[in-house]
Amino acid sequence: MTAVALRVSGLGKEYQLRRGRTAYKTAREAIVGAMAAPFGRLRSARDAGGGARAESFWALKDVSFEVAPGEIIGIIGRNGAGKSTLLKVLSRITEPTAGFAEIRGRVRSLLEVGTGFHPELTGRENIYMNGAILGMKRAEIIRRFDEIVAFAETERFLDTAVKHYSSGMYLRLAFAVAAHLQPEILIVDEVLAVGDAAFQQKCLGKMGQVASEGRTVLLVSHNMQAISSLCRTVFLLEGGRLVLAGPPGRVVSAYLQPDTTQLEQQQKVFEDPSTAPGNDKIRIRAVRLVPEGSSVGGEVGMDMPLRVEIDYWNLQADATVLLEIDLYTLDGTAVFESVSVDDPTFRARPLPVGLFRAVALIPENLLNQGSYRLRVVFIDEFGTARVFDYPSAAIFTVHDLSPRRISWYGRFQGVVRPRLQWRIGPITVDDAPLRPPRVFHPSGDSLP
Repeated sequence: MTAVALRVSGLGKEYQLRRGRTAYKTAREAIVGAMAAPFGRLRSARDAGGGARAESFWALKDVSFEVAPGEIIGIIGRNGAGKSTLLKVLSRITEPTAGFAEIRGRVRSLLEVGTGFHPELTGRENIYMNGAILGMKRAEIIRRFDEIVAFAETERFLDTAVKHYSSGMYLRLAFAVAAHLQPEILIVDEVLAVGDAAFQQKCLGKMGQVASEGRTVLLVSHNMQAISSLCRTVFLLEGGRLVLAGPPGRVVSAYLQPDTTQLEQQQKVFEDPSTAPGNDKIRIRAVRLVPEGSSVGGEVGMDMPLRVEIDYWNLQADATVLLEIDLYTLDGTAVFESVSVDDPTFRARPLPVGLFRAVALIPENLLNQGSYRLRVVFIDEFGTARVFDYPSAAIFTVHDLSPRRISWYGRFQGVVRPRLQWRIGPITVDDAPLRPPRVFHPSGDSLP
């Protein structure tokens, strides 16, 4: 049986919203109201049910998922989607209204700056207090104390009450304590937005290390680059419900482009030329994306070539038309463009009226995991004028399906992810093997 660090089933949280609350009164209105109270009670009895009413609001509704040890789960969604409520329930700060969350191991939460700190205690005292709350022995805390202080970079202020800390100092120490006291589950809300860029990178690296040690991280963030680079699984919340879970490319794309029905359009076919995209010169019959070894609509892996097929009607006799394909990420970043001049047979050949197919092959190990939009452009033979522009010809997602993946890296940076040729071997100097330098030990003895 696969180990589970966190199991959530049917989780829900309901709040009561009061409507029709009476406004604050002046002293005169209060006195007059008291004198009229007997009559008011009669009216209240007559108009029972007409006062303030409670309206229920579900911040979370029927949320279910499982998380294995060592996973880093990103949780994204718009403001009010239920992200912070979910973390508060999992941190046992808020009781759920429905369902349950089974948590195996110690939980450390960083939900807002200064969470878990006592303002009157010093930084040193708060470190020991937090360790004790987690059930750690004093000897365990002492072993990690110097590492916590070095990470937080707050040594000068260690014996100062934390109420005098700036928000940045507060955050550095809070994160250092949360990450280094070795909880089995680390829950982090959007607090990283407070720190500077260098500290954010430091925190992201530490969370990756935490996961590589077999501990679980739940991360809420609006930083999609951090979510994509660190997490292998992302949850998307909308209106308190878990609407999508999967690899970062697919889920982040759904978040950035809410119409999820448009995310996977690997084939478009138009049988009727009169209604097909185009004009009196060109009409598109079909656009297909075919992964090698699969069919249209199959999962696109990073290490498989992707064939782009464009069927089109040429409606002008003896017309010379070139094709261009442009690839973009869903946030609009240009990846590449390619023009059919690389086909020596058709690059300057006038075509008769009829149906044609253009095929371009995107090589394997080029695109990084993520979602992309394909644009198809027909241009004249001189490359100076567009005959027809089809900006959203297809949308597809590239997945990392390679068994050679090194899991602790998370998602690699960048739009492209080529597999470069690497060779590592010994070198020689003056035809003699290069030996490791001699290292001198502090005792004076040299090491071989």
